[in-house]
Amino acid sequence: MEKNAKIYVAGHRGMVGSAIVRHLQQLGYSNIITRSSKEVDLRNQQQVFSFFEKEKPDYVFMAAARVGGIYANNTYRAEFLYDNLMIESNVIHASYLNKCKKLLFLGSSCIYPKMAPQPLKESYLLTGTLEYTNEPYAIAKIAGIKLCENYRLQYGCNFISVMPTNLYGPNDNYDLNKSHVLPALLRKIHTAKIKNIPTVEVWGSGTPLREFLHVDDLAEACLFLMENYHEAELVNIGTGTDISIKDLAMLIMKVADYKGEIKFDSSKPDGTPRKLMDVGKLKGLGWSPKITLEEGIKMVYKDVERMTFD
Repeated sequence: MEKNAKIYVAGHRGMVGSAIVRHLQQLGYSNIITRSSKEVDLRNQQQVFSFFEKEKPDYVFMAAARVGGIYANNTYRAEFLYDNLMIESNVIHASYLNKCKKLLFLGSSCIYPKMAPQPLKESYLLTGTLEYTNEPYAIAKIAGIKLCENYRLQYGCNFISVMPTNLYGPNDNYDLNKSHVLPALLRKIHTAKIKNIPTVEVWGSGTPLREFLHVDDLAEACLFLMENYHEAELVNIGTGTDISIKDLAMLIMKVADYKGEIKFDSSKPDGTPRKLMDVGKLKGLGWSPKITLEEGIKMVYKDVERMTFD
């Protein structure tokens, strides 16, 4: 990408979008376009088309989405499906109509079948049944991948899709009803520490395995792929290593210096037993993450210590 190219980052206030903006700025890109949801509602086709017709971005990072953890995904099922379908359809079609040079669409590891072999290869897409609790979100993200793939096939658009693993970092969501497991654990354990609460309850059995990537590493990977990848098949972005929820909780306890006890509520859902990405393709292209999980949690916990929770 040229340093003066007009770059639109959709979802710039979210964890992923804000990380991409930060990384672009660090690399000297100055012509970055952003709009809040109040300025342009990406679910509204007319607003999106008018925005693209006026701004004509050269490159688009599609990081806007309605996101959340197990509770949010399973409770707001219709909203997760409708909102994400509308957002991605409008932005991808507008990018095609306005001759955008390249678009990068961000999906999610939940697109893969619940019982797919591990680690998850890109080729496992659509080979089995999805995890029920986040099925609407996964279906929407699969639709986005297929939009990019088929706009490439029919119109020759250089639209690529990437699948990040579980993310954490600055601007994460710490609402316990909507957050993912790592920020939820950070909040619960930090709150227990400062309030001298002897136990912390965690949903599920603690046995599921999850992979975590710091969002700054993701942003770097997205820029790398925008520059170096031009193929139809999606690309996984992850670390290639995972950790059990129990061990993650213990690691956060260590970082937070919390001396209490973790209690697992096995009556609550675990979700998919394991979600580990096969990152062979990305490594083969020449990119690997730099931030270890413990180092990343230490970075994030400094922010959490400054926060005030109810």
